[in-house]
Amino acid sequence: MHPTVVRVRLLTPPLDEAARSHRFPYGDPCPGHEGLRGQDHGAWAGRSMDDVAAEDPEGLRRWMTDTSYAPPGGGESVEALIARVGAHLGALAPGTHRAVAGQGVVRAAVVWALELPAAAFWRLDVRPGSVTTLTGRSGRWNLLVGQAEPPE
Repeated sequence: MHPTVVRVRLLTPPLDEAARSHRFPYGDPCPGHEGLRGQDHGAWAGRSMDDVAAEDPEGLRRWMTDTSYAPPGGGESVEALIARVGAHLGALAPGTHRAVAGQGVVRAAVVWALELPAAAFWRLDVRPGSVTTLTGRSGRWNLLVGQAEPPE
């Protein structure tokens, strides 16, 4: 008998105007997968990285080097994002799940699934318009990265 399999296909949308201008995204929803919504950047949401760096250089530095640091105004730390995404993935029913998720959520999912240290979050690049597939079985996850999304 084969163990139950959970397959998650995370599609990363192409960069939108905000991403191209290096703005902190809002916690974008992920319909059907609340636990895979985008990271909450608190008071930084919608602002450019340059603006945040000019106003709060120490906060930005801490956010990029300390995975337990959360942006001011109710933001979410990288560690909290990884935990939330992991809890969602761990609770999925057997079968194949498809979600459109931002780059940060995909990085968090990979860190959680492969049991990497949280600092690895900053070392992963996720291509816009790509598919990342995670397959869970017997309490272990495998990763397939870099697939192109097939045309619909």
